[in-house]
Amino acid sequence: MSAPELSKLEVEAVARVLASGQLSQGPEVVAFEEEFSSIVVDNFYCAAVNSGTSALHLALLALGIGPGDEVLVPSFTFAATANAVALTGATPVFVDIDPESFCIDPAKAEEKISSETRAVIPVHLYGHPADMPSIMQIAQRHGLLVVEDCAQAHMAEIANRRVGTWGHASAFSFYPTKNMTTGEGGMVVTSLQDVDRKVRLLRNQGQRIRYENEVVGFNYRMSDIHAAIGRVQVRKLGDFTRNRQSNAKFFDQSLTGVLVPRVRDSCSHVYHQYTVRVPNEHRNSLARNLAEKGIATGVYYPIPVHELPSFARLDELPETESACREVLSLPIHPHLKYDDLEFITDSINAFTIGAS
Repeated sequence: MSAPELSKLEVEAVARVLASGQLSQGPEVVAFEEEFSSIVVDNFYCAAVNSGTSALHLALLALGIGPGDEVLVPSFTFAATANAVALTGATPVFVDIDPESFCIDPAKAEEKISSETRAVIPVHLYGHPADMPSIMQIAQRHGLLVVEDCAQAHMAEIANRRVGTWGHASAFSFYPTKNMTTGEGGMVVTSLQDVDRKVRLLRNQGQRIRYENEVVGFNYRMSDIHAAIGRVQVRKLGDFTRNRQSNAKFFDQSLTGVLVPRVRDSCSHVYHQYTVRVPNEHRNSLARNLAEKGIATGVYYPIPVHELPSFARLDELPETESACREVLSLPIHPHLKYDDLEFITDSINAFTIGAS
């Protein structure tokens, strides 16, 4: 399903750090922050941390989210989105999705706003941007903060504006399956200097100067080893993205019998996942058929977050529940060759013709 693109360049970068003896948060982290800012998010402030979940957690804390607050989140996402809210002491309020983009539905989000609502987290799921213009308008009307979950959407755009640059803060992930990796890691992005300063305090035990702890903080630091990998990866990210988009175009033009991803007008999809919808409840049998041929697939996500034991809410979110039954993600990573794409396509088309 996924394969991190690692080469001798990453090996050499790690060896350089090991030889330096500076392993913890140091000059490689600073350089990675600067390069990610320049290449990915239009020179916004960037603070590197140890995971995408930590990035979400610190973004929310730095914006003042805490006990008594409600934060609107989609239920069709990885649990980390809602976990980060709960870790602040705030309450996640689950919202249904737009069935075409799989992202939070702005109109349904507005219906869930209460007097306790302080923020909304749009997730750019699978690499497709959420409807940020509508979300920002709603946030402005109701005085809400916006934290973008960009874990799957490095370099995605709306009207030539990058995700991660719309809200008050955003969070990226560099987990090994993501469009670029540091091994483990995350990044908090913001245009607000005070938010950036708070994040930098919180990630390092509440201190900017050693032993001068200003607040109670965490050990969410990124190591120089991880940052060195990230510096190589971010320079490859443009090529990675174009390869994913090229693979997606092949599938778009070749697949039959399944509903291929829709891309909204003015949006650039970066295809962290290439996710089809399989009609007539053939999803699981198609996945088994492909597995027998050596083709990996994934279901992201089989259980809505609001139904997980960790949250167990009684919300009715029909589009979310429908997506959980029908989505199937196919290999889309840059390692795929033309023969791989043909084999995947032929296998799916043969199955769906037979299934219909």
